[in-house]
Amino acid sequence: MRETNGSAGEAMPMVRFDHVTKAYGSLTVLNALNLDVAHGEKVAIIGPSGSGKTTVLRMLMTLERINDGVIYVEGEPLTHMERGGKLVPANQRHLRRLRGKIGMVFQHFNLFPHMNALKNCVEAPVTVLKMPRREAEERATELLEMVGLGDKLGHYPSQLSGGQQQRVAIARALAMRPKIMLFDEVTSALDPELVGEVLNVIRKLGAEHDLTMLMVTHQMGFAKEFADRVCFFYAGKIAEEGPPEEIFANPKNERTQQFLSAVLEAT
Repeated sequence: MRETNGSAGEAMPMVRFDHVTKAYGSLTVLNALNLDVAHGEKVAIIGPSGSGKTTVLRMLMTLERINDGVIYVEGEPLTHMERGGKLVPANQRHLRRLRGKIGMVFQHFNLFPHMNALKNCVEAPVTVLKMPRREAEERATELLEMVGLGDKLGHYPSQLSGGQQQRVAIARALAMRPKIMLFDEVTSALDPELVGEVLNVIRKLGAEHDLTMLMVTHQMGFAKEFADRVCFFYAGKIAEEGPPEEIFANPKNERTQQFLSAVLEAT
C-alpha cells in the first residue's frame, strides 16, 4: 500500500483509493483502483454503464463493502482502523465519524415523502449530529433559500417538481456539514428543462463552498465546464484522466475516443 502521510509540505489527499477492488461473485466491478482526490478538487467521473462509476461513490458512502485495498478519507482509513500497527475492520463509531465527512445526492432524490422540505433537511442533523432543533431549522432554512426554495419550506415532495426535489436533496446533504460531496447522476431522472436548475445549484456550491466534489455524470458539457479533472472509467479501471479540456479535445485512449464520440453525437 502507498504511504498515507507524505512530508510536511506535501498535501494529503482528501480521498484516496489505494488498490481498491470490488467484485460481485465472479464479476469484478473495480479492479485495484488507485485514485487520489485533492482537498477542494472537483472530479467528474464518466464512462459507459457497468464501468464501476457509481460503485466508487457507494463505497465512499460505505453502502458497498470493498473486497480488497483501503479507502482513506483525510488520511484515515474509512472502513478499517489502525490497531497495533495493523489495519483491522472499523467499528461503528469510527465508521460514523468518517462517514459524517461525506454527503451524497442520489439519482432518485430519496426524500422522505411524509416530511415537508424543511423537515427533510432537519431530521438527520437533529438525530445524527444531535443539533438543537431550532439551530437545525435555521440552517435548513438558509440552505433551502440558497438552493432557491425559500418559498417551498412547507411543501411535500409530491408537491415539488423533480428539479425542486433534487435541490431539496442537495440542501439535505449539506445540512450534515460534509467536507466531501458525491453526486450520482443527479440530473438523469429529470425532465430536460429541469436539468439546468440543478446544475446551477451545483455550480454555486463549487464557487461558494470549500467542498471536495466527486460527480458521476453523463452531462459532458457540464463536466467540461465545472470539473478540475475528468476520469474516464472502463472495465473497472481509470482508462484515462486529465484536465477536461485535454480529455474532451484530445483523448489519447481509443476507448475514451469511442465513448465521447458516441455520447456527444447523441446530444
